Amino acid sequence: MFAFIIRRIIQAVIVMLVISFIGFSVQHSIGDPVRDMVGERVSEAEREALRDKLGLNDPFLTQYFRFVKNACYGDLGISYFHNKPTMHVILRKAPATIELIFATTIIILLITFPVGVYSAINPNSWFSRVVMGVSTIGVAVPVFLTAIILIYIFGVELQWLPAFGRGDTVNIWGWETGFLTKDGLLHLILPSISLASIMLPLYIRLIRSEMMEVLETEYIKFAWAKGLNRYRVWLLHAFKNTLLPVITVIGVEIGILFAFTLLTETVFQWQGMGFMFLEAVERADTALIVAYLVIVGVMFVVINTLVDVIYGFVNPMVRITGSK
Repeated sequence: MFAFIIRRIIQAVIVMLVISFIGFSVQHSIGDPVRDMVGERVSEAEREALRDKLGLNDPFLTQYFRFVKNACYGDLGISYFHNKPTMHVILRKAPATIELIFATTIIILLITFPVGVYSAINPNSWFSRVVMGVSTIGVAVPVFLTAIILIYIFGVELQWLPAFGRGDTVNIWGWETGFLTKDGLLHLILPSISLASIMLPLYIRLIRSEMMEVLETEYIKFAWAKGLNRYRVWLLHAFKNTLLPVITVIGVEIGILFAFTLLTETVFQWQGMGFMFLEAVERADTALIVAYLVIVGVMFVVINTLVDVIYGFVNPMVRITGSK
């Protein structure tokens, strides 16, 4: 198992280096950092002196290795618009996005597992038919349309829930959280449901199909022949083996959720990393754009590496196959 974890860590490091190289290449090719920092009135000689001071005239690989070295210490450059370290700007926005993704994940898990399992056990019931029909439609509905519909129904017409912003937050050891205030929780409901809507149909259909496939296997038929309790067969034998492919998909999709927060945060004016990224694009703040891409890439790689390790514990065959 130790060798399996080491291999996954090495693979994660290689992927992160590729992500950093692509991000730095984008930053190196787009825009002029000196112009963004000093404006148009500074003479060309002063600009060249500043470029030399910042190392912008160094060869590309020299600049890249310096970028990687600084990144290892948490330095991803200075935001031209905010005039602050990019990590400082991102970390200030990160709690909003992380809490939104956490709430979305909880909603997905609480709904998809019981609904998917029930639909697999009772595939011909009216509830299962309705679920499959709704999930088919849900796959085709974009997240921003779901968000607009929810805002119109619950925010405008019924006025039950706030339609934009993050609401009241409290500071806990430097973390601005909305989980501990009623207003913050109310503001979280619509964005998290909207973001969850893009994953719910996928997970329900995945769990249903995997569960139905497992229920047709020989060892499940043997369990029935032994006269085991039906709940023991469904939940202990069938559901446990259904989890193996689902765990992998969950890890990938949680990483993808960071990308989908762009649309959700824009519609709800949720002041998180996605909203910050779109503002950086509008302002041509290349340093902040690259820092965001690197951070999201690192999150995606770390999550998937953890999922691989968990999968290795759950299914020893993964470790055996990977060692060949």
